[in-house]
Amino acid sequence: MSTGSPEEEYFARLDREKKAAMAAQLDAEAQVKNREAQRALHKGHCGRCGGKLVPQSFRGVEIDVCEDCSSVLLDPGELEALAGKDESGVVASLASMFSFGKKK
Repeated sequence: MSTGSPEEEYFARLDREKKAAMAAQLDAEAQVKNREAQRALHKGHCGRCGGKLVPQSFRGVEIDVCEDCSSVLLDPGELEALAGKDESGVVASLASMFSFGKKK
């Protein structure tokens, strides 16, 4: 146990709690900045090879195609627009599997 007075221990505890709260806040802010930097770094680039994504019109829907590996990136709603109304639920099940469907 510490040899300081109860008052000193109280203020030391408050100081530790404030430092812990400040460290947690700084860590959260750093994580947000890191996510934003990652988004800015990867925006407009292929997730597969890192090549540049080029917008192209396909059946009236603008999709992004990688100019290096020809991968296709569909934004939310573009799969449904291309596939049309899904009577069997296949598109809906794919959407829920990849988490780009409507959230409940």
